[in-house]
Amino acid sequence: MIYHLFKWFESIGLDIPGANLMNYISFRGTACIILALIIAFWIGPKIIRKLQQKQIGETIRELGLEGDEQKKGTPTMGGIIILLAILIPVLLFCNLTSLYVQLLIFTTICLGAIGFKDDSIKVFKKNKDGMKERYKIFGQLAVGIVVGVSLLASQQNVIRLYSETPHAGEKKEVVRGVGDKKVIYYRDVKSRTTTIPFLKHNEFKYSWLAPGKGKFQDWATNIIYVVIITFIVIAVSNGTNLTDGMDGLASGTSAIVGATVAILAYLSGNAIFANYLNIMYIPNTGEIVIFMAAFIGALIGFLWYNTYPAQVFMGDTGSLAIGGIIGVAAIMIRKEFLIPIFCGIFFVESLSVLIQRYYFKYTRKKTGTGVRVFRMSPLHHHFQKTNPDAIIQWPYHITKEAKITVRFWIITIVLGVLSVITLKIR
Repeated sequence: MIYHLFKWFESIGLDIPGANLMNYISFRGTACIILALIIAFWIGPKIIRKLQQKQIGETIRELGLEGDEQKKGTPTMGGIIILLAILIPVLLFCNLTSLYVQLLIFTTICLGAIGFKDDSIKVFKKNKDGMKERYKIFGQLAVGIVVGVSLLASQQNVIRLYSETPHAGEKKEVVRGVGDKKVIYYRDVKSRTTTIPFLKHNEFKYSWLAPGKGKFQDWATNIIYVVIITFIVIAVSNGTNLTDGMDGLASGTSAIVGATVAILAYLSGNAIFANYLNIMYIPNTGEIVIFMAAFIGALIGFLWYNTYPAQVFMGDTGSLAIGGIIGVAAIMIRKEFLIPIFCGIFFVESLSVLIQRYYFKYTRKKTGTGVRVFRMSPLHHHFQKTNPDAIIQWPYHITKEAKITVRFWIITIVLGVLSVITLKIR
C-alpha cells in the first residue's frame, strides 16, 4: 500500500524526497526484511502469552525421544506469527497488481487456514491425528489447481525473448552499456517451459509430455502443467510439514531455502544476469524477491522463539503455508526442477517416510513381521533413537537435537549454493 501510495503521488506530479527508492527492489526488499523482523519480535511474545493463556499446547507423542517431556505443553499454532510477519510487509511494499504477489498471498492465506484448522482439531478436540488426510490433500489440491490455471490464463506470466534485429510484433528497448547505448528488440511470449538443471540446452517444454497434435496437444499440455504444479504444491508443503519435528529445524531450513529462491528470482528477473547465465528472462519477478524478503525476515524473527529449547512451535499453520510459498515461488521463476536440490532436506524427509511406511507394509505382508529401514522416520528422528531391528544403524550413537538441527541447516546452505551454481556450471 505504501508502494501504491508513492506511485499515486508520482502520477499526480507530487515530488516527495526519496520517493524514487520505491522503484528499487533492493530498498523494498530490505524494508520487508526489517519490518518482518520487527513484527515477529513485537507480536511474538504477545501471541505466545495468549496461546499459553488459552492452554494451546502441543500434544507430544510418547516416542521415547530426547526432550519429549520438556516439550509437553509448549504452545503451538505459532505459525500465526510467521503469517502476519509475511503478509503485513508484503501488503505495504509489494506491487499488489502483480499476479505473482497475488498468488503468493493466496497460497499463504489458504494453506495457513488449512494448517490452522488442522492444529485446532489437534489442540481443542485432543485428536492427535488432526484433520483427516483426504480433507487436507483436497485443500492443497484446490490451491495447486488455482495457481496452475491462473499462471496459464494470465498475460503477466511470460518469458521475454531478445533479438538485435526487429521482427513483426516486437518492441524496442534501449540498453545502456559502458559509455554507449544499444537498441535491441524483444517480445513477451506465453510459454509452458521450464529450466532443466545441469544441461546446457536447458529448456524443457511441457508439450513434450503431451500426446497428439494441434489443439488436443495444447489442451493435454495445459492439463499436464496444472497436474505437475499441483503435485509440487502438495509435495513441498507436506515435505515442510514432515520436517517440522525439531526446535528450529523447519524454520531455519526454510529461511535458507527462501534466500535461495530469492537469489534465483532476482537473477531470472534481471535481463543482464539472465543473458549472461543463459537462463530464461522472466519480467517482473522482482516482486517475488520482495515477497521472499518478507518470508526470510518472518522466519528469522520466528526462529528467535523457536530455536532450542523452543518457546513456541509453528504447527501446521506455519509449515503448510511455508512449503506452499516455496513451491509456488519456484514454479513462477521456472525452477521447479531444482526443488529436489535446494529443498533437499524436505525431499529426503518425505522420502524417508515413504520408504519406512511401504517397506514395513511389504515385509509384514511377506513375512508377518514388519521390518523398518530407519530407526525412526522422518529422517531427523532416525538420529535420535536406537532401534536394533532397523536395517540402517548408522550412526551408531544418539545425536543431540540441537546438533541435528544445525547440521541440517549447513546441508541446506550447501544445497542452496549448489542450486545457484548449477546456473553457471552448465
